[in-house]
Amino acid sequence: MRDTILKFQVSALAIRARTFIFSDPRSKALLPLIERIAPSDATVMITGETGTGKELVARYVHQQSARADRPFVAVNCGAFSETLIESELFGHERGAFTGATNAKEGWFEAANGGTLFLDEVGDLPHSLQVKLLRVLQEREVVRIGARRPVSLDFRLIAATNVDLRAAVEAGRFREDLFYRLGVVTLPLLPLRERRADILPLARHFLGVYGEKSGGPAIALSPDAEEIIFRHAWPGNIRELENVIQRATLMAPGKFIEPEHLGLPACQSSTMPAAVATVLGSTVEGLDHIRSAVSQLIGSGEPELLERLIDLAVREAYALSNENQVRTAQALGVTRNVIRTYLKNAGLIGD
Repeated sequence: MRDTILKFQVSALAIRARTFIFSDPRSKALLPLIERIAPSDATVMITGETGTGKELVARYVHQQSARADRPFVAVNCGAFSETLIESELFGHERGAFTGATNAKEGWFEAANGGTLFLDEVGDLPHSLQVKLLRVLQEREVVRIGARRPVSLDFRLIAATNVDLRAAVEAGRFREDLFYRLGVVTLPLLPLRERRADILPLARHFLGVYGEKSGGPAIALSPDAEEIIFRHAWPGNIRELENVIQRATLMAPGKFIEPEHLGLPACQSSTMPAAVATVLGSTVEGLDHIRSAVSQLIGSGEPELLERLIDLAVREAYALSNENQVRTAQALGVTRNVIRTYLKNAGLIGD
């Protein structure tokens, strides 16, 4: 199965990574939705852990829209104090407050005609949430110290690494703003849940930083790839990129070895670590699976057996980095059985 690679140009100073690589089936499943909503003006909410590439997705959506030749303005809502962020977003007039020696447009005005990307929108204080909702409804802003509104034409893309629905239930985030922002939601999975993306991404970053180093071509050794594949990557793509960049500097020869990665070594196993985590080797782990299956049976889920088998094979295949032998080992069947199933499922050719 080939990797889906999307490349686009942005300022190197604005963002480090400029390429998407979708290899894992769960990553590829999101791609049609991104392509479908990008040309529209719909407000988009991108969710995911820190380092999963939320700004990259926002930039790609912008560049696939009719606003591609207009500004893309990225603002981290958690980077400003509560007193400063209102001025940053909405602007101010001269003399509006102490230190306001000149009038200044806000980020909404700067994005006029283009796209405004509000990262970590869940960090907005409650008072600003009210004003943001009004801007989205009226498509106009009133600078601090001004009386007349400024009409705007912009597309808003928001992102967060927190559970906004839980924040709504806890009273920390306005429910009406939550629904206004979430016209379309793009959930980005962490790397540990789309493990078939890990090695293609690592090889991509290796090519980028290997070329920048100006030295001889360098590759990942099989042992290094094993360590990379098994690592949990709590920092996601950002952590992976940093590890590969460091390794290209530390490796003295043609191969990056495990000791150049600075990652904890993983214990060898016939089953990928992530598969072992999901399935569990204890009775307790199997009890969780048994309970879930019991609920599905009770709910009358159609074609349950076939769907469970399909899920197990697809998960093991992805977590094994699309290696048929390791998939078979993880599921306790022969490679021929796995190969036949993959062919019937259209995951591999004849």
